[in-house]
Amino acid sequence: MQREAVDVRGVHGTTGYSHAAKAGNLVFVAGQVAQDAGGALVGRGDIEAQAVQVFENLKAVLASAGSSLDQVVKMTTYTTSLAYRQKIAEVRARYFQTYFPPNTFVVVASLATPDYLLEIEAVAACP
Repeated sequence: MQREAVDVRGVHGTTGYSHAAKAGNLVFVAGQVAQDAGGALVGRGDIEAQAVQVFENLKAVLASAGSSLDQVVKMTTYTTSLAYRQKIAEVRARYFQTYFPPNTFVVVASLATPDYLLEIEAVAACP
């Protein structure tokens, strides 16, 4: 199976990693954080605002790869506090209304910067 780079649009730039890669009919999305397209943090200290930005980033990356949230087959959610679980679930339900993909929920001591409260990675089908 050959790996194919994805030309991602609508999200912040990266240094040292790619937002996504395709392999066969799957797209693998790197962990998305609450940065807007210009690279600014969205929602400092606000888990709901960060969750919305993370899901918007996931949508944009998947669209760039020819996929969508409807095609997600696996997610991993990383957060810095178990207290955020309910709010993350509420925001997630806005984006996945009829199907909830398998998800692993992990609480970690820290993400790439202390201001990030949430990071979500995904694997999706790419029809």
